[in-house]
Amino acid sequence: MELLSKVLLQPPHLILCSHVSWRPSQRTTTAFTFLRHVQQQCSEKLAFSKSSHPLLYAHESSKNRERKEDEDEEQKKKKKKKRKKWRRIGSASQVVAESLFGHGSISGQEEVESRGEGTWTEHDSSELYRLQGWGAPYFVINSQGHLCVRPSGSAEGTDEVDLVAVIETLAANHIHLPLVLRFPDILHHRMLELQTCFSLAASKFNYKQQFQGVFPIKCNHERHMVEQIVECGFGLEVGSKPELLIAMAKLGSRAGRLLICNGYKDSAYVNNVLLAQRLGIHAVLVLEQMEELEEVISCSNRLGVRPILGLRAKMSTKHNGHWGNTSGDNSKFGLTVNEIVAVVHQLRQEGMLDCLQLLHFHIGSQISSILTIKEVMREGSHTYCELARMGAPMGFIDVGGGLGIDYDGTKSQSSASANYSMQNYANDVVAALMDACLLKGVAEPVIISESGRALASHSSVLVFDVLSASHYPYHSVTLNIDNLAKDAAACLMIDEECLVQVYSSMEVGNAQEAYNDAKQLREEAGSLFKLGCLSLEQRAQAEALYDCVSQQMLTFAPQLSDELRLSLAATYHVNLSVFRSAPDSWAIDQIFPIMPLHRLTEKPTTLATLADLTCDSDGKIDRFVGASGDISSVLPVHDLHEGEPYYLGLFLGGVYQEVLGSAHNLFGSTHVVHVRATGDGRFLIEHVLPGQSVGQVLCSTHHADLGLLHQLRAQTDAYVMSGDLSQEEAHMLMANYQHCLDSYTYLSSWPNLDRKEGVCCGSRKEEEEED
Repeated sequence: MELLSKVLLQPPHLILCSHVSWRPSQRTTTAFTFLRHVQQQCSEKLAFSKSSHPLLYAHESSKNRERKEDEDEEQKKKKKKKRKKWRRIGSASQVVAESLFGHGSISGQEEVESRGEGTWTEHDSSELYRLQGWGAPYFVINSQGHLCVRPSGSAEGTDEVDLVAVIETLAANHIHLPLVLRFPDILHHRMLELQTCFSLAASKFNYKQQFQGVFPIKCNHERHMVEQIVECGFGLEVGSKPELLIAMAKLGSRAGRLLICNGYKDSAYVNNVLLAQRLGIHAVLVLEQMEELEEVISCSNRLGVRPILGLRAKMSTKHNGHWGNTSGDNSKFGLTVNEIVAVVHQLRQEGMLDCLQLLHFHIGSQISSILTIKEVMREGSHTYCELARMGAPMGFIDVGGGLGIDYDGTKSQSSASANYSMQNYANDVVAALMDACLLKGVAEPVIISESGRALASHSSVLVFDVLSASHYPYHSVTLNIDNLAKDAAACLMIDEECLVQVYSSMEVGNAQEAYNDAKQLREEAGSLFKLGCLSLEQRAQAEALYDCVSQQMLTFAPQLSDELRLSLAATYHVNLSVFRSAPDSWAIDQIFPIMPLHRLTEKPTTLATLADLTCDSDGKIDRFVGASGDISSVLPVHDLHEGEPYYLGLFLGGVYQEVLGSAHNLFGSTHVVHVRATGDGRFLIEHVLPGQSVGQVLCSTHHADLGLLHQLRAQTDAYVMSGDLSQEEAHMLMANYQHCLDSYTYLSSWPNLDRKEGVCCGSRKEEEEED
C-alpha cells in the first residue's frame, strides 16, 4: 500500500496518446480508470501489466462517452476520408510524420534535392554563418560549396586557396585532423594594414612622428610566427623571463628594434634587459610596481648601464568587456597618479630622470566601443604631456592593446564585436595625441601599439572533423516508433484513429498549449517509470511522442522555441579537445565563429551542439554566432553521410588558444601547418609542426615511455611464463602498446592508414601530378 500511496500522489492524467486537445473531463475519466486499475493490480502483488496499463491507451468506453453524440454527418464524412488517407500512408511512423510535417515529409539531403539545384547557394550559407561580418576579406565560399581563404585580402581572389584541398593534401601525406592551418600571408596583411592606417591618420592630422607596432609574445609564442613578425619590422613585447630570452635572440641582429619589457621583474630579468641594450636593442623597462624602481637603480649602478625606462599608468577609464577589470583603481598592473609623481621625483633625485622615455597604459583587451578608446586616449595623452612638462625627455607612448575584432560580425558594442574599424582606431589615437600636444606645447611622441589580437587572430583556422552524432532528425523521430517492441507500440497505438486525430489537431493556434502538455506528460512518464509503473519501452514511446510534438512546435512557433531548440539539438561528437584547442570558449565563454568547410551549397538541416573527446561535461561548445548576430545555443549543420568526412572550422583563434591550452585527459597539442598561396588556386605547405604523440604527452607528466614499456614487458613475460599468455599474444600486445605511444593523441579518421609524420611539399597541383 506504500507504493500505492506514492503512485496515487502522481498527477493521474498522463494520457500519452491525447496530450493536445483532451478536455479535463476526459482526463478525469481516465484518472478513475487508473485508480481502479491500480487497486486491481495491487491485489495481485502490484504486478503491473504492460498490455493493459491504462496510462498507455484511451479506454474505449471512456472515449465513447466523451465523443459527441450529436456529431453531424459532414464531420463523420471528413473523419472517414481522413482514415482512408491514413491507411494509405501505412505504418504508425508514417502516420505521425504525415500529421507533423505534412504529406510527403522528407529530411536532410532529400529535402535539399527536392528544392532543386540553385535553391540554396553559397550566398545563403554566407549569410547564415555571417561570413562577411567576421571573415571578410579573407574567407569566401566558392561555387563548389567549399570555404576558401584569400590570404592577401584581395577582392579578385587570385590567391584563393580551397581549404578542403589543403585538408585532402595533408591527409594524403598522413597528417590528419585535428590541426591548425596557419596563413602567414594573412598575418603580413594585417600588420601592413595597421601600419597603413596609422600612416594615413598621421597624414590627415599632420602628425610629425611615426608609428611602431610591437607584438605581445604571450599571444602566440610559436617560433615561425615570431620570426615573421620581426622580419616585417615589428618589435616585441614580453612579460616574463622566458619571453624575454626569445625576444633577445630574435631582435639581437636588428639594431634599434623596439623591445617593451612588462610584467614582474627580478634582478635576473632586469640584468638581461640592461645587457640587451649592448646588442643595440631599444629595450624599455616598464615600471609597473613601485618596488621595481629600487631593483632597476641597483642593477643599473652595478652594470654601469643607463636604463631606458617607462611607466605604466593606471587609467580611470574603464570598458565594459570581459577584460574591463584590468583598468581602473583595482587594476592588477600599473602605477597610480601619486605613485607616478613619486617615481618622477625619485628619478630626479637619483639623476636618472633623463632615462624616463615612455608612458604605457592598457585598459583591457577587446575594447568594443570607439567611445572608450577616445576617452582613454584623452586621459593618456594628457598624462604623457604632463610627464614631459615635469622634465622627462619622453618620446614614446605605448597605447597598449585593446584593438578589437568582430567575432560575431555585428560591428556593434557587444563584447564579441567592435563598432569601429582599424582606420577609426588609428584616427582617434592620433587625433587625441595631436590635440593634447598642441594644447600643452609638447612634441608628438612615437606611437606604439601592442595589438596582438587584431594582428594574428585571423591567420589561424582550427580544422576538425565530426566523428559521430546523437540526435533525432525529423524522420528518425517518427521512425523510432516502429523500431520499438511491438507490444509496447500496440499499447500506445491500440486506437490509431485517436492518436492521429490528436496529432492532426495540432496547429499554430494551439501549438504552445500542445507543447506545454507534452512537456508535463513527459515529466510524469519519468516519475511513473521511477515507480515501476512503466516499462522501458513504454517510456521510450512517451519520449518519441514528446519529440514529435517538439519538432512540430519548432516549425509552428520558431520565435518561442529557444529552450526547445537546445533541448532538441543534435550532439555532434568532434575530434578535438576544447580545453586544448579552444580554452577561452570554456573558460570565459568566448564566442568563436564556427562553420562547415564544405557542403555549403546544401541547406543545413540539423541544429547541433558540439561535444569534444574529453571525459568532462564542460568539454562542449554550445555558444555560436547566430544568423542575426546574436548568440545562438545551436549551430546549423548538415546531416552526416555514412563513409564521408564532415569538416568544421573554428576561426579567429590565432591568439591565446594554443598558448593557454591544457592537457586535460592528456590530449596533446595539434599539428600546426603553415600554408602559403602561390596563385591560381595553388598553395605551398611551408611548414608542418607535428602535434604531440601519446609518448610525448606522457613524458610531460614524468611518465617516461621507455619506463612504461619496461614495466609492461615484465608483466607480459610473467604471464607468458605462467602460461596465461601466449608468445604471439605477448608480441601483439607490446607492438600495439608501442604503436599507441608513437601515435597522435586524437582519433584517426583514417583507420587503415598508419600515422606517419612528414612534411608536405609542393602545391596541390604538384601533389596530383606525383600521384
